[in-house]
Amino acid sequence: MNNQKQQILKICQGSKIASKSIYNASNEVKNNVLKMAVKLLGENKENILKHNKIDVENALKIGLNSAKIDRLHLNETRIDAIIKAVEDLILLPDPVGKILYETSRENGLNIKRVSTPIGVLLAIYESRPNVTSDISALAIKSGNSVILRAGSESHLTSKIIAQIFQEALRHYSIDENVVNFIENNDRNFLKKLLQQHEFIDVVIPRGGKDLINAISKYTKIPIFKHLDGNCHTYIHQDANLEKAKKILFNAKLRRVGICGATESLLIDKKIAKEFLPKVLNDLFACDCEIRGSRDAVKIDPRIKLSKEKDYYTEYLDKILSVKIVKNIEEAIEHIAKYGSSHTESIITENKYMAQKFQNEVDSAIVMHNASTQFADGNEFGLGGEVGIATGKLHARGPVGLEQLTTFKYKVYADCGLRK
Repeated sequence: MNNQKQQILKICQGSKIASKSIYNASNEVKNNVLKMAVKLLGENKENILKHNKIDVENALKIGLNSAKIDRLHLNETRIDAIIKAVEDLILLPDPVGKILYETSRENGLNIKRVSTPIGVLLAIYESRPNVTSDISALAIKSGNSVILRAGSESHLTSKIIAQIFQEALRHYSIDENVVNFIENNDRNFLKKLLQQHEFIDVVIPRGGKDLINAISKYTKIPIFKHLDGNCHTYIHQDANLEKAKKILFNAKLRRVGICGATESLLIDKKIAKEFLPKVLNDLFACDCEIRGSRDAVKIDPRIKLSKEKDYYTEYLDKILSVKIVKNIEEAIEHIAKYGSSHTESIITENKYMAQKFQNEVDSAIVMHNASTQFADGNEFGLGGEVGIATGKLHARGPVGLEQLTTFKYKVYADCGLRK
């Protein structure tokens, strides 16, 4: 057995064994570990920032794009937000051991469906070091072990954060391999890791469509698919203009590099001539490039003519595509064709049309009069997330504590004999 195979086997076996040490841990013990992690994150702010500075400098040297630099960059405020996410998680109920279904049958069986941890998670992510904390904390609270594979651009920062969680686990005599950090950034190493289906129960990719497609090619392990966030904001003819302006500005520019940022604006033809220049003014003032259809360009010459590929694109930048639609039906059809099933929002005062939009748009998250940037597990009260799942099996939308559990049936009888 070569050295690389030995390393992979050691990691996988270590995580499998560690999963048993956290599987039946009490909620009190798991919360104590997380409280210690909060303490250590606070005490190590300076060290985290020092390593993050090196990661950012290295990323700038290799020409990493601005959206990924933004995701990578940490400051005190962002570290405080990381800590707050763990604190919020502590307050949530234990997702393990919940009775999901219970019945007594005429055949003498008493049946309970009870939530249990999944087992071993493999998280693969790129430039966001906060993901290291989010996934580590969620794994611990949900009774799972996790193998973390950060992108090379966030390696140093992610490693420090992972070590903090390992120290917290050791403090309470729990196997530190509950959080296992991959040192090797070689792609062949990852390909071989993705073949370890006898040890790893689910893969959680955090990145673009290319990352997920590549992972799907090399593994038979189930995947929580987090595809690109080609999110839409639709301004219906019964929208309040002031609300529409504020919501669109926040949805696009609050943070352009996150998956919940709006990438396409749809606006009803009936109000486009009056509304469109007004809702775009603040975006233009912030140097946001707008690309739109010919009829949009006629209304506002500041708009650049779009190509069809623009409507498929997750820009993660100060770029927004615009399409004027005849009505709500055309808006829904546009989203079905070009969207990525992530997050969409309708701006309207018409509750009937809002309900129609929410019922007929087939995305993981569908909002009414709200910024798409709320697409976040912590904002949903889930205590953070490992990603927004855009598939339809098991987990959809923010993947939080409950989605990181499965279940078993516990069956009781006195002397159960089947006829």
